[in-house]
Amino acid sequence: MTQRTVGVIGGSGLYEMEGLERVEEHSVSTTFGEPSDAVVSGFLGETRFLFLPRHGRGHRVPPHQINYRANLLALKQLGAEQVISVSAVGSMKESIAPGDMVVVDQFIDRTRSRPSTFFEDVGVVAHVELADPVDAALAEALYRAAVQVGARTHRGGTYVCIEGPQFSTRAESRLYRSWGVDVIGMTNLPEARLAREAELPYATLALATDYDCWHQTEESVTVEAVLAVMRANISTAKAILRAVADKLPDPAQSPASNALAHAIMTAPSRVTPEARAKLAPLLGGRFG
Repeated sequence: MTQRTVGVIGGSGLYEMEGLERVEEHSVSTTFGEPSDAVVSGFLGETRFLFLPRHGRGHRVPPHQINYRANLLALKQLGAEQVISVSAVGSMKESIAPGDMVVVDQFIDRTRSRPSTFFEDVGVVAHVELADPVDAALAEALYRAAVQVGARTHRGGTYVCIEGPQFSTRAESRLYRSWGVDVIGMTNLPEARLAREAELPYATLALATDYDCWHQTEESVTVEAVLAVMRANISTAKAILRAVADKLPDPAQSPASNALAHAIMTAPSRVTPEARAKLAPLLGGRFG
């Protein structure tokens, strides 16, 4: 089996995984600042996992203040070839019950104040293709792993990402439902956008914890309710990650792995040395 390296960006409780070998902790700095926390690496067979808690250990960083750019770059610098996001979400459909897993395939961005590109204030313009933000092969591997461990899992769905840190108003929740979305969360954008710019195939394992506030027969969403279901889901998420280890696709076959090949509009002669240095982890030797 070819060795694969996968980055796992997780929420509270998913900082590492039992049964890993050669476990190490890595403190990483990037040209876009510091990631949320140190990265824990370890091997399961031939698969190398890189775990990064997006909110930091102890859940210190709110969704709108996460340094998403540094998080993705830190994983890329440590050798990640693809990225799995594990995220708590609210369900927007009766059929997705708290405790269910959803392997989403689309996003709607309702965030407002987050840097959503590496190509900002550097004098370089790039337009990556993002029609399908989730890598189909990686999502399929996640789905097969979830089914293997017996998790009730929904294949496909749209994730609406809100700014937070507050939960939705009831009117907002009803509006999003009218759009036909499946789940709601606060973290997967700009994460998915940045993963594409970093040429990292990306997929989300969404853990449904509640019915948001649209559901008339359920209590309005609270932190206590979310955490109670999230704790139960963590063990299932870890089982899915163990099962996906030998199913990971070849990242070189993903369109995301070469996303910048035809995306950069700026002439190489107009790229400053400072921009080359800042974007080096992304661009490599593209500008010589």
